[in-house]
Amino acid sequence: MDDLVYYNRLYDLYGELLTSKQREYFEYYYFENLSLGEIAENLNVSRNAAFKQINIVKEKLDFYEEKLKLNEKSNRLNKIAKKISDKKIKEELEGML
Repeated sequence: MDDLVYYNRLYDLYGELLTSKQREYFEYYYFENLSLGEIAENLNVSRNAAFKQINIVKEKLDFYEEKLKLNEKSNRLNKIAKKISDKKIKEELEGML
């Protein structure tokens, strides 16, 4: 899974566990596609500080996934849902995901 999709998915699952500043760095980088220089300028920090903060956020998201495995469980449930032939059960399960 490519980096962008993977971390966006983890952010959807665990973003509320991050500080508002961490969410800001992440959203600038991944949602608004700003460069490190642009992020640094917007937040009045060095380019290196912006780089470090984005890496800290990625490490936290990885840590949460390692402990809680919500993304892994969701992926497994999606695979199971695709195999279910009962339409009503399948729709109900997909609605939960």
